[in-house]
Amino acid sequence: MDEVTLIGIDLGKHVFHIHGQDAKGHAIFRKKLSRQQLLSFFSNLKAVTVVMEACAGSHWLACKLNAMGHVTKLISPQYVRPFVKSNKNDYIDVEAICEAASRPAMRFVEPRTEAQQFLAALHRTREGLVTERTATINRIHGILLEFGVVVPMSKATLRRLPDVIAIHDLPLRLLQIIQRLHEHYNYLDAQVVETEKELIAQLHEDENAARLLSISGIGIIGKLARIGDRKHRAVCGRKKFRGVDRTGPTSEEHERTSNVMWHQQTR
Repeated sequence: MDEVTLIGIDLGKHVFHIHGQDAKGHAIFRKKLSRQQLLSFFSNLKAVTVVMEACAGSHWLACKLNAMGHVTKLISPQYVRPFVKSNKNDYIDVEAICEAASRPAMRFVEPRTEAQQFLAALHRTREGLVTERTATINRIHGILLEFGVVVPMSKATLRRLPDVIAIHDLPLRLLQIIQRLHEHYNYLDAQVVETEKELIAQLHEDENAARLLSISGIGIIGKLARIGDRKHRAVCGRKKFRGVDRTGPTSEEHERTSNVMWHQQTR
């Protein structure tokens, strides 16, 4: 049997589909493994190149496989999609991953370190808390407005909200609802503060983040968001981070933009 040089993995929660091929691109095997079987399979395998899509769980698995001596490469799903054949299934998906990885000009995503994964978790946690806090503020504002009470939803007003609405003649049960919402707001606000403290602690621990401290005009959250390059922030699909494409423009997009600018300047 020919030697396997490239193995693709189609990631799942509990079941993983793998596709092995030789240096000429000929399929050698296809397997369906559980999470425990997957790590056991690669631990007993000779060092090979392993490719998978850059999505949930891929960075953790890449670190595990690299520790076993394998060479792991991550591909943005948008670059795999054109190689998927008809009658889509998991085996066809993993074959498309191998086909995309075989292209000499393919762009790969660098696996995140554990510190970068922790940082991303903190950012997602803070973003969710801030969104939920804003929703709670809007909920309080909307309920009071239904009863003809209009108060500015500033932080100063929210801190003394019970005293502000005490001067209005409101039903007792409504006051109880507002009190529960106000307590929920205080809880969320405290959680945001604690999360930001952890982010600041990470800023002092990370070597790359320490260099950003000398840059003026960027806040703590902005500096932490820029730790690592775009490759570290790539995730499933071509999502944006604060309006900026995480994967960056392709060479074709850059060339088209340059041509448009040149035509506009020569008119």
